[in-house]
Parts: sequence; structure tokens; C-alpha cells
Amino acid sequence: FITGKLWNSDHDVDIVPQACDHSLNNLGLDYFDMYLIHFPVAWKHTGLETPSWSASELGDTPLIDTWRAMEKLVDAGKCRSIGVSNYPLMLLHDLVTQARVPVSCNQIETHVYYTRESLVNYCLSRNICVTAHTPLGGGAANKETWNTPNPLEDSVVQEIAKNHDISAAQVLLRFLLQRGIVVLPKSVKTHRIKENLDLFGFELNDKEMKDLSGLDKYVSYKTNPNPLNAFIGGPDCFTEAGTDIFD
Repeated sequence: FITGKLWNSDHDVDIVPQACDHSLNNLGLDYFDMYLIHFPVAWKHTGLETPSWSASELGDTPLIDTWRAMEKLVDAGKCRSIGVSNYPLMLLHDLVTQARVPVSCNQIETHVYYTRESLVNYCLSRNICVTAHTPLGGGAANKETWNTPNPLEDSVVQEIAKNHDISAAQVLLRFLLQRGIVVLPKSVKTHRIKENLDLFGFELNDKEMKDLSGLDKYVSYKTNPNPLNAFIGGPDCFTEAGTDIFD
């Protein structure tokens, strides 16, 4: 099952099929199982070989027009399903009410410190698959880079892991699975990869699920859901840190 993503600077209606074909050709594929709008923001097109990041400028293509172009990819057999990533609830609902081809997925940041119950439950109520691209809260990497709390080190998580004789990562992943969320953990270590797959020999009880839900800080712990600093140096940079597309 292979998923592709449409980058922010490729939202123009005539560019969408070109961007999809560019990615398919790079991978040697005829179609994607799923193709996602990476962020709910359109930037000016800068070329398929030179996707915008630094000094990015806002484009003028409405999100629904980009979606209509994505729907045509399904019609053409280039994508079996289409969806979005990093969409907040009301933007997603706006899309759902207009989409001809149903929204199949919303890939978001969600973890024990950022449970996002309203968004998750909305998606599930509309048969939209929720995929967690940061199920461990960024782990040690985010702690080192941005000095954010690491849920792997949380005492509640550690105690539950001890009681089940499993790792803290397994607790965090199982917590999401039991909420109906697909998890995408990442690791380069073989034993961690095997560990992350071994999630079906145990179950968290109601008290453990409640205790873990109580850790929610209602704060994002990863910069990925917001391309804040990509605007720095450009005409649409509105703060020293960049532009927050979710303000």
C-alpha cells in the first residue's frame, strides 16, 4: 500500500496531475493507493523539481479546486483513493460537504500529549481514516531539537509499560489503536521496528486508557503540521518566526 502526497507549491489545477505523474515516475508506479494533500495551504508553483520551502509565497488556488483536480486523478485511475493531511476540523468538514470523491484519510499529528478528540471523533463519524504520523509525540528527537516533553519518559506511560512488561512505545501505539487510529511509527533500529509491530498480544484496560487520555496537553509537539518557517524571507512572512497557517 503506497501513499503519495501533493506538496504545497503544486496546488494549481493544471499542476496537480503533473505532480502526481512526477511522483509516480520517480517511484516506477502506475498508480497510488492513496494520494494526500500535504497541508491545507497553496503556495505559488516553483517547479516540480524545485518544490517551494524557503521564502514561500501564498498562491491563489482555492483548496476545493485542488481537491477537484485530485478527484480527476481517481477518475483517471492514477489514485485509488484521495485524502488530506494536517487538516483541522472545520476545514475538513467544509471539504466533506463539497467532495464528490469521499475523503478517505486525514493524516495528522496525534499522540498521548495531543489527543485531539474532537477532530479524531469527527473523522471516525464520517468514515475518514485517521492516521497518526507522530504517534510517539516526536520522542527523543523533538526533545533534543525543540526541548518539548517526551511522552516516552512520562511516569504514567512508564508505569503502564511496567505492568504489561512492554515498552513505553508499545503503550503509546496501543493507546492510539484502541481509539481507532492508524499509527505510523518510525525507527531505523530493527528491534524497535519489531517491537512497534508487536501490539496485538495485550490490551489496555479502561482505567489505563483514561489515565493516558488525562495526559493530553492540547498542544502540538511537532513542527511538521505547520510549515511556519517556510515563509521566512518571502513577502507573506508576517512574524519573525514565519507565518502560522492555523492562526
